[in-house]
This record gives sequence, C-alpha cells and structure tokens, in this order.
Amino acid sequence: MKKAVLGLTVLVTGSIGSVFAQTPPKQAIDISAAEIQQIIDHPPSRSVDQQIKVVDIGKYNLAVGVIHRPAPPANAGAGRQGAGRQGAAPANVEHCGPATAPPGAKISAPGLISHDSELETYQIISGEGTLITGGTIFNGVRSAADSEVTKVLNGPSCSGSAYGDFVSRVVHVGDVIIIPPGVAHGWTDIKDHVTYLSVRPDPDHVLPAGYVNPAIKDMKP
Repeated sequence: MKKAVLGLTVLVTGSIGSVFAQTPPKQAIDISAAEIQQIIDHPPSRSVDQQIKVVDIGKYNLAVGVIHRPAPPANAGAGRQGAGRQGAAPANVEHCGPATAPPGAKISAPGLISHDSELETYQIISGEGTLITGGTIFNGVRSAADSEVTKVLNGPSCSGSAYGDFVSRVVHVGDVIIIPPGVAHGWTDIKDHVTYLSVRPDPDHVLPAGYVNPAIKDMKP
C-alpha cells in the first residue's frame, strides 16, 4: 500500500467578537505527515473514517479527518464500497428522505451518505477509486444523535440507496473534490485502496472542539 506522505498545516483565524465563548487560536495548528500515517496504520475496527483534530475557530469549528478505504474482498459482488449504511437497520432508527424512489428512476448502489450541515473538501493522498455524487437518498437511515458519525465525524447525516442523476469520476492522487452539505456521495471500483483527507467546516459547533485522535495524543512533535 502506498503511504500517505502529505503533511497538513491548518491556519486558523477568527473574530474575537464571536458569539461563542471560545477564543480563536492565535497560531497555526499543525497536522504532520507522521500523525496522518499513525492514524492510517492504527485504525479502530468500527470505521474507515477517522477524525484527526477539531479546532474551535470562534464562529465555527474546523475539523480535519483522514479516510482510508481498502478495496473490498473479491467476493463482495460488484466491488462497491460507499459511505452509507450496510446490512439491516435496527428497528428503532429514524428514517430520512422519501420512502420510495419514483417508478423507473435510476438507483445507485447501496452506500451513499449526505451530511445535513457539513461541507467536506477531499484531497486524495494515496490510491484511486470512483467517487459517486448526487441523487436523492430514499428510505434512508439518519445517524443516531449519540453516534460517532453525528458527534465526532460529520454531524447529522442520512445514508442509504439513492435515485436520480449521479456524477461518477475516477479520482487520483492530488485531486481535490468539494462536497456541499446535503450532496449524497459514496465510492465504487476501488482497485487497491483510496486514502484522502477531509476538511470539514462546522458552523453549528456540532463536532467536539479540541478533539485529538487518540492514536496521536501521545506522539512526540
């Protein structure tokens, strides 16, 4: 597997007159290549998506995550690997989107997700795959209020199959993709892996300001 070699420095500024109590940082916040690689090399089993740090800018939070998606197993059908729900949903979930797709509508593969408020900017740092965006998620499942998706990663989100018009693009190292709030997205045709940074402005202060991924808390500068 290719190693992520990109370091990221997030320069943060803000207004002292913010309505939020947190004073904006007065210096740049660093995320090193070594920290990114440490998180990629030590993923928890529950998720491919890892938040690296969340910084309170004052008027909004700014989060930076790293996502490492390996190719699906050879027996995983068409090789699609989205970001949405997988398998049967619990009985007490909150559904989102229309209940059904219109007759004859083009349906995506399972595994698309959209975020209510979070803008995401992807920068591909290793590997390649096909990113699908667009459409309308139907009979989706809303992320639980106490879930990692809602509290740490992306804020309130909706995941499931989608219908409508989709845009598919093969992405490579160095590509940048901006995904506005509410735009469904997911992955397919990952050959070996795809690894990317995700920069996430958080205007509603949903994400935990001051968060630092446990995998890098004890790393030396």
